[in-house]
Amino acid sequence: MSAAGHFAYWVTIFLLMAGLYILIARGNLIKKLVGMSIFQTSVYLLYIAPGKLIGGTAPIFAEQFKVYSNPLPHVLILTAIVVGVATLALGLALVVRIREAYDTIEEDEILALDDKLEREKE
Repeated sequence: MSAAGHFAYWVTIFLLMAGLYILIARGNLIKKLVGMSIFQTSVYLLYIAPGKLIGGTAPIFAEQFKVYSNPLPHVLILTAIVVGVATLALGLALVVRIREAYDTIEEDEILALDDKLEREKE
């Protein structure tokens, strides 16, 4: 198979690396959630890409059909999307609560405020 035949895998690798970079390199909590979302999307694509066969049909057994596509990856990804949306919603709710408590959503500022509070307790 040529490189064009593996296009979905190249896109998956690009999204995976972009999401991981955003997740690690950014200090803004909203940007971290966006990076996590991009990373999750790459995993969805990784599972969906091999699930569809060219010329394959739904797994309805009949004489005229010889090649069938596997529906299991699509079902699993549907569940993963629901879990991903719930995770993102929880993350956004936590960011809102952190913003109310610390008046910032920058990771380094939050850590500095925590250190300052720890020093004041001593």
